[in-house]
Amino acid sequence: MDGVPSTYVEGFHDRKAVRRMRYRPLGRTGLLVSLLSLGGAPLGGLYGETNEHEMVGVVRTAIQKGINFIDTAPFYGHGKSETILGKALQGIPRQAYYIGTKTSRYGYTDFDFSAKKAWQSVDESLHRLGLDYVDLLQVHDVEYSASTDVVCNEALVALQKMKEQGKCRFIGITGYSLPVLKLVSSNSPVVVDTLLSYARLTMNDSSLLDYLPFFKEQGIGVINASPLSMDLLSNRPVPPDWHPAPQYIKDVCRQAANYCQSQHVDIAKLAMHYSVDNQDIATTVMGAASADFLEKNLAVTHEELTAKERAVLSHIMRQYFNPLKNSNWDGIEVQKYWEEMRKLEQE
Repeated sequence: MDGVPSTYVEGFHDRKAVRRMRYRPLGRTGLLVSLLSLGGAPLGGLYGETNEHEMVGVVRTAIQKGINFIDTAPFYGHGKSETILGKALQGIPRQAYYIGTKTSRYGYTDFDFSAKKAWQSVDESLHRLGLDYVDLLQVHDVEYSASTDVVCNEALVALQKMKEQGKCRFIGITGYSLPVLKLVSSNSPVVVDTLLSYARLTMNDSSLLDYLPFFKEQGIGVINASPLSMDLLSNRPVPPDWHPAPQYIKDVCRQAANYCQSQHVDIAKLAMHYSVDNQDIATTVMGAASADFLEKNLAVTHEELTAKERAVLSHIMRQYFNPLKNSNWDGIEVQKYWEEMRKLEQE
């Protein structure tokens, strides 16, 4: 139908909301995805307990309002996210959404990039989701593999065979480390259709922009996640204990947030626009731990920043974030992981 994507289903969708949503091509997949997509981590309670009944409603409302891509993983609550999604998707026309899940990461320190585990994992994911296939299968957090050869020649090859069997339509990789994502996508013996990068197109670290020309040349659809830099760019007074960023990055983000508060401007709104407004990003993944959060996120897709908000954004970029020169925590978490693995081997 004119003015709506192919995922639009008359009688199910809120037509007005769908027409307000913007859609962009996801690389060479042929899919047009909403510029805002729904992240499944909150459904698994990854950042705190949520109400299952409310989460089911959030998923259904998100799709009805025009969000047509959902990202989840077995890691999110040890399958809880996929299970709740499966409940939420019951009765929703399959045409109405695209869904991606992942393999290879199953806990904070539980990784298995083998082909055998990938096959088992995907079958379990499909069962939890109540689906015959997913649109996108992704190898999760590829930088944690001891060797990218294992990612390329075991996990990705297994996903290609699953694609041939109809368990998925497209194949992707995810991670924080941009050099590793580039290396895997370059060396993969199978076509990598998408990559998901998180916290790398934010006000405090826009390193992803340096890699976009390469990914675009390869026809890879880029999915951006965590525009709030894993809650650093929010009004939360103290970052979560688990946040891996060095203290000086946390301090700068807090200073910028305090300045925004002094100007009665929401730093999270500025952060969302900074990511979502980039035309080279197909979609930005945002979790919604409640119906209120979902509505707040949706507003970003059809509301422009005010003149005052643009002025505040310009100020905090110049005063706080540009001097950081894209400082990040690449390698810190991976190093800690391997140190823990070595300790366990010695016990």
